[in-house]
Amino acid sequence: MAKEKTNTSAGRKVNAFTQILNGEFLTKSFVLDNLNFIFFIMFLLLLLVSKGYYGKQINKDIDTAQRNLDQHAAEFIEARAELELETRRFKIAEQLADRELKETKNATKIIRIKDKHE
Repeated sequence: MAKEKTNTSAGRKVNAFTQILNGEFLTKSFVLDNLNFIFFIMFLLLLLVSKGYYGKQINKDIDTAQRNLDQHAAEFIEARAELELETRRFKIAEQLADRELKETKNATKIIRIKDKHE
């Protein structure tokens, strides 16, 4: 008896597999009754796959934007360093030498006026 039970369960597995391969399971009433649910599950699987592709595209866009930001930040630092070099006191004094303007040797004085209201 035990051999007969194992043979029938193996036969059912093979039978179910052959029904899936040749498409007979689609004509069964269970599948036809639950067709809306099957379509819903397929729709959810489609959304899952599209979410994966969308996530990859977002990561690619973020990486591109980060590279652009790093490049612009480096250009900004380079431009700022060049500006600092060009606007140093001795450079400005050299550029104004042909106009016969010279740098003062005296310290700068601040004139403060007190308000009468204080």
